[in-house]
Amino acid sequence: MGKDTAKGVARLIPAFQNSISGFRDIWRRESAFRQEITTLVLSVPLATWLGNSLGHTGLLIGSILLLVIVEILNSAIEAIVDRIGPERHELSRIAKDLGSLAVVTTAIFPVFIWGASLLSWLGLISLS
Repeated sequence: MGKDTAKGVARLIPAFQNSISGFRDIWRRESAFRQEITTLVLSVPLATWLGNSLGHTGLLIGSILLLVIVEILNSAIEAIVDRIGPERHELSRIAKDLGSLAVVTTAIFPVFIWGASLLSWLGLISLS
């Protein structure tokens, strides 16, 4: 990995190409990521229908997008730990477990947001 010499706007093209490579890698390797992207894609039309304002719709979609972002970071942590070596080490276990915990705790957020929105749509609670 050489040092980037491009600066400013010229750096955007290689950065975008790296991001596309990262997307391909995580898509191939992580079934959880594929499931979350599928959920995100399916949630967009549902959120536009369920959301009663632009902010509400954004919160519904954003809650799932946040989960996708944390999954990407967790996968990066796992890749770094695996790169260090295959032997078992307590700090490697902790790093991987904390990444997993970040995903699980983030997954709670859309459950509450979507759950409250559905309960409001059903008239069981009021969000205002």
